[in-house]
Amino acid sequence: MKMNQRLRIVLVVMLPVFSVTAQDNMENYLPSETTSEKDTIPVYATFKSSKIINARSNELVHKGELDFIISHRFGDAGGHYGGFKTFYGTDNAADIKIALDYGLSDRLAIGISRTKGATAIRQLLEANCKYKLLEQTEKDRIPLGITFFGNAVVSTMSSNVNPKVPDHFDTFSDRWSFVAQTIIVRKFSSNFSLALLPTYTHYNRVGYGDSNDVFAVGIGARAKLTKRMALIADYFYTFDSGNRKAYFEKNGLPFYNPLAAGLEIETGGHVFQLTFMNNTALLENQFIPYTTTSWKKGQFRWGFSISRPFSFKRKNR
Repeated sequence: MKMNQRLRIVLVVMLPVFSVTAQDNMENYLPSETTSEKDTIPVYATFKSSKIINARSNELVHKGELDFIISHRFGDAGGHYGGFKTFYGTDNAADIKIALDYGLSDRLAIGISRTKGATAIRQLLEANCKYKLLEQTEKDRIPLGITFFGNAVVSTMSSNVNPKVPDHFDTFSDRWSFVAQTIIVRKFSSNFSLALLPTYTHYNRVGYGDSNDVFAVGIGARAKLTKRMALIADYFYTFDSGNRKAYFEKNGLPFYNPLAAGLEIETGGHVFQLTFMNNTALLENQFIPYTTTSWKKGQFRWGFSISRPFSFKRKNR
């Protein structure tokens, strides 16, 4: 078991290296002498932010830039814990995340974050990387964009004394979880973009009867309404195993796939999103395998993200 855990950590860490090698091999098959410069111009602004809502997009922070991000998910807008008594969820904080993303190049970005957490496992520290393997180009010389994302998350909370619950940690390695994701995007026109996100989530340790590995596929879209406004949405379908279904039933918990929708507004150099979703957690490690709240029961909430970029590039005199 320990050997498998080490192997998964190595794969996550080495993902950008494999991606660079794969890109070099693919470029050998792309003709250059007969290709015009216009055919190789990348398609820019497939999405307007590094995240659609829950789903990651192909967009990266630029080389030499640092992005400071604060994200927030409120409590249930309706249902038993919502309504006017909690001012439709705004009195409660379901999850909070503070993050820093830095561009090592225009294709590779790294990030760290601190997240409150919205499941039994809380107080999360995340390290991640995002690598852009392919960019869609004008006139469909390259018809799709492909970006890889991976993270490693560790919990710093105190261990629960009950050995059968997920927040009980016998060893330090029990505190870790990982995500590996491929982000496939296409900008069909200036008004519509689509993303497909095959995703693998792994927990080194889970509750008794649960599965360590979860596979899911996400889909995200952006539809432009006006020059400065667009509709955005994303959804993750989790491929549930028999073990996980039995685990949720045994613990009296429902399971739902996370669905989010909202309005995106461009205001100068910033993008503001007014979004609603049924999931409480911010990290893929939690909202993909452990969403237990439903839109139909009023268990949806609104959330926001605020970012402030800083540039460390030297200006030419």
